[in-house]
Amino acid sequence: MEKTELKPCNIVGIAIKTSNVNQQSSGDIARLWEKFWSENIASQIPNKVNDTIYCVYTEYEGDFTQPYTTVIGYATDNLNEIPEGMKGIRIEGGMFVKLTAKGKLSDGIVVQEWSKIWQSDLHRTYQADFEVYSPQSVSPDYAEIDIFAGIQ
Repeated sequence: MEKTELKPCNIVGIAIKTSNVNQQSSGDIARLWEKFWSENIASQIPNKVNDTIYCVYTEYEGDFTQPYTTVIGYATDNLNEIPEGMKGIRIEGGMFVKLTAKGKLSDGIVVQEWSKIWQSDLHRTYQADFEVYSPQSVSPDYAEIDIFAGIQ
């Protein structure tokens, strides 16, 4: 895990409230990704700054064992235009730890990296954590997904 300081950014996308209890988030987030692709959400988001997809975990009701909101979308210039049925959030800047999941997406590489975070003794902020899916780093057979968890 490497520590890094990030600047604030805005994200607009589709969202779902979920929980890690009884693996509820696995199904909820999979359905959110399915909706993201099947409804071509990318084409509906105004003011995108690039084609990098963000999967953000925010609005925690405590730690990672409590309910939270997941947003899948794109960084935008501002939060002035949020399409109906979508959510706009601001990720505040600050200190984060960064991990990179590498390998086949179907092997659960992203969840494996999150498990390392959950089992660590990091002093997390539980404000916003996220995954970054850049167009050049995502392929089903070999992906490199950066994961950022906010720390104090």
